[in-house]
Formats: sequence, structure tokens, C-alpha cells
Amino acid sequence: MSTDPDHFIDEDLHPDKNRLRRLGRKVRERLEANPAVYTLPADKAELWAVGDFFSAEECGRLMTMIDATARPSAAFDVAYETGYRTSYSGDLDPHDPFVKRLQRRLDDLLGIEPEYGETIQGQRYLVGQQFQPHTDWFPSNTPYWETERARGGQRAITAMAFLNPVEGGGTTDFPRLGLSVQPTPGALLIWNNATPEGTPNPWTIHAGTPVTAGVKYVITKWYRCRRWY
Repeated sequence: MSTDPDHFIDEDLHPDKNRLRRLGRKVRERLEANPAVYTLPADKAELWAVGDFFSAEECGRLMTMIDATARPSAAFDVAYETGYRTSYSGDLDPHDPFVKRLQRRLDDLLGIEPEYGETIQGQRYLVGQQFQPHTDWFPSNTPYWETERARGGQRAITAMAFLNPVEGGGTTDFPRLGLSVQPTPGALLIWNNATPEGTPNPWTIHAGTPVTAGVKYVITKWYRCRRWY
């Protein structure tokens, strides 16, 4: 994950480039063949959305789970005290039968083997909390890259679902693409963290803008380009 968006290095020779290209093509073809999937207008990145992917009952159960597991959110290279990522988050129990059903639904939608997916993470944002601009993929010049490379490699695909209406703020913004996504309960947002050629894509930089009223709940599942450990 990059938290220094103005200083990306050239990732054209990224070691996972071929894997990212193949997995991106597989997901692209599967989503584009699905009439329930909407392609978001963006020239420099691939983003898709699915409405009502989770029911109101499922969203409610997920929010309860998030409340039970939420702790101050961590970033790979920035401390919570900096204010860079001020939400609360926690991993959902991957062995819970309800969570397993939702994970299988996501896997089936994307056509990705379950072993490539990280554990679903729940996030809660109260008034004033945010996640400043960042990418989900790992720059190869960071201290943590070799560790992540050994435990699944690069993050290829992000799938994020909104669980509740937010009274104010809390949009998911892609500033370089000029996109701002309003939280819609049950809606799923998906994006390819790489270009079609397989290079990690700096245009996917995004932010969870500050909540100005109410609370925001989301879940996120990241898929690696190899089996995740």
C-alpha cells in the first residue's frame, strides 16, 4: 500500500507483472460478461460496480460483526497517531459460516480461487474519521514489499462493499480519475489495482473522505496474484 502518492517509482518491471496481467484479464472478461455489473467511466483504470450485492439483513449482520472486532486501523508504513488513517477496522472470522458464504459469493463473482483472497476486513468511520489518499498495491521499493511478496505477492483486485447510508461525507474518491462514489447500502465497488498490461496502476489512488455526519461501515476484500498466506 502506498501512502506517498506523489512519489511513485517506475513499476514497469514489477516481478508480478505477468501474474497481474493474467488475473486482470480473467476478472475483466468475467465481469464484462455479467449483465448485473456496471463499468464505471474511467480512462486510466478499470472499475466496476454491482448494486444490491448484499441484502439489508446481510449488511446489518456485517455491521454488528464490525462493531465487535473494530480496533484503530493500521497502515503499512504510517502510525495511527499521524491521522492518516483514523477509521476503526478488524478482520472478520473467515471460518464463520455466514462470512464464508459471503466470501464464496465474492469469489464466484470475480472468478478468483478462494486461496488468493485475503480475509474480509470490516471498517467503521465515525464523524471526522478518514483514510487519506493511498493505493492498495504495494510499491516494490518499500521495506514491507519482500514480506508481502512471499505471502501472496501483489494485491491485484479490490472488492469493497458499502453497508449503510451515510448522513454526510464518507465518499470513496479517486482524485486522479475525477470519480467520487457515494456510499449506497449493499453496493459493491471493484477495481483492478494494475493496468491491463500488469503494471501496478498509480491512477487507482483513492481515499475515504471524512465523515461529517453519522457513521460509515464498509467491508473490503483484497485478492493477491498468488495464493495468500
